[in-house]
Amino acid sequence: MATTLRYAKAESSLGSFVAATSDRGLVMVEFGDMNEALRARLAVRFPEAATIEDGAGLRGLLDRLVRLIDQSDTGDDFALDVRGSDFELGVWEALRQIPAGRTTTYGEIAAKLGVPRQAREVGEACAANMLAVVVPCHRVVKKDGSISGYRWGVRRKRALIEREARAQSLPGLLGNPHGAAST
Repeated sequence: MATTLRYAKAESSLGSFVAATSDRGLVMVEFGDMNEALRARLAVRFPEAATIEDGAGLRGLLDRLVRLIDQSDTGDDFALDVRGSDFELGVWEALRQIPAGRTTTYGEIAAKLGVPRQAREVGEACAANMLAVVVPCHRVVKKDGSISGYRWGVRRKRALIEREARAQSLPGLLGNPHGAAST
């Protein structure tokens, strides 16, 4: 069944981002501009879809996403249209269970999913996430509590974690393995 993905670009305190939706929900929130690499990732997940730019039609959604990025509002009420392997979907759902202002580790997510030796695969699923901030892969840190890679830059990941920790009135979590909360 053919579908149309609508997309638009907006600005946040962490830079430009692009959001795309299907008729079922949000399919992409990526920092940066709509480019060939993003189009290719969308084509892999939605091979039957056509994409059209729709800034006016997505204005309300973009405003909500800016609030989520800039003010650490929750993203739980976004309708989502996520596609991936069963393992990726499980990881992404586990990520959505991590409360704002908290972090967990790749190994803790793997253990929660019943595959404790697959922390690396959890990291790969985080890297495949197309819904920045909405599916909060930025809340996953290394076993020692330090910040590791983030597809949209470690600077953004650090800023998101710090912003959420302040918003939740929790002590800083960075570099403190005791601040990493298991989910």
